[in-house]
Amino acid sequence: MAFINFCQSRIVIFEFLVLVFIGIYFSKLNGISDSHLSLDYYKKTCPSVEGIVRKEMECACLSDPRNAALILRLHFHDCFVQGCDGSVLLDDTVTLKGEKNAPNNKNALKGFKIIDRIKNRIESECPGTVSCADILTIAARDAVLLVGGPYWDVPLGRKDSKKAGYELTDTNLPTADEGLISIISKFISQGLSVTDMVALSGAHTIGKARCVNFRNRIYGDFKMTSTSYINPISSSYLSKLKSLCPPIEINGSSDNNETSMDNITPNLFDNSYYHVLLKGEGLINSDQQLYSSFLGIQTKKIVEKYATNTIAFFEQFAESMVKMGNITNPETYVNGEVRKSCRFVNT
Repeated sequence: MAFINFCQSRIVIFEFLVLVFIGIYFSKLNGISDSHLSLDYYKKTCPSVEGIVRKEMECACLSDPRNAALILRLHFHDCFVQGCDGSVLLDDTVTLKGEKNAPNNKNALKGFKIIDRIKNRIESECPGTVSCADILTIAARDAVLLVGGPYWDVPLGRKDSKKAGYELTDTNLPTADEGLISIISKFISQGLSVTDMVALSGAHTIGKARCVNFRNRIYGDFKMTSTSYINPISSSYLSKLKSLCPPIEINGSSDNNETSMDNITPNLFDNSYYHVLLKGEGLINSDQQLYSSFLGIQTKKIVEKYATNTIAFFEQFAESMVKMGNITNPETYVNGEVRKSCRFVNT
């Protein structure tokens, strides 16, 4: 027992030193807080903006609850590349290479038409006033709220970027099979803490993953982390996943097969995602590592906390979403704009 405690202490020290180094290094690269944002930014110019977004999101979520997850994922992928500047919404043109077709985004991002509808409604009422970046940020908040999650006030005043960050999608966005320390470093590089990372990962309670992103997990250490070798329910779940996602891709037919990352309450924003991790049944490697990685002593405690305390999870998720939404692109306040169409830079 003394040896185990000694090893755990060494791991904690190692993890702490790694994170401190990463935090110091990246704090020099990023300015996260943005004084341009305020809660009453459109009070005089477009006071109806939040009502319009809410109504359109209500329609979208009533037609398909999964739309909530699509918008939330769009917001995350936007903020982690150049800041929350609407760059993820840009289509490719002759002179611009957008982010939509980057390897980490292609086939993974949807919901663009929902943002288009919201933008059209707002343009008809407040032309040239509300940025696509702000629309996406408000829509992400409402998406969470409409499927049972928490509410938070959204600071506004972002500008839309005239550029995209195709190359940054590869370096900034976490991937399904990435190691825990690497993922933590990507969050810290954005000014987000380990606690923010575990809380924001809880968004997967309403998300889906493609076979290409969970194949390695179900044919890898799923049995080791779960109780599938003795639990009939867990074993049945694994068999279902394998039937959906064969071990070898044939003619590209199964890579895009999808299943919920929270197989308990996939359409409800709650804390069951963390219960899934406690059972060792996280769908993708990067999720399960929050609880099962030997380097995840800190993340394991946070997972356990949120699994037993929904209020604590909701409060931290709301706080972390505001923090992530405040990651803006400084260039947009010099050379940004309010796009007429979220898909194209103004001409």
